[in-house]
Amino acid sequence: MPAHRRFRRVVRIGPVQVGTAYDGRGREKHTAARTAPRCGFCADYDSRSAADPAARTHRCPVR
Repeated sequence: MPAHRRFRRVVRIGPVQVGTAYDGRGREKHTAARTAPRCGFCADYDSRSAADPAARTHRCPVR
């Protein structure tokens, strides 16, 4: 069963949202997720400075 995270500091960068939450072990994680249908892009990063460029440079393979 997946953990339900409470995201804070959610920022929208184009069609990708970047949010900060704590994982199951209490560590702070930064998630970048595409909000468009049929894309499926979602990635966790240890720092916000890594998640922001990933959101800016993401290109969807599905059009």
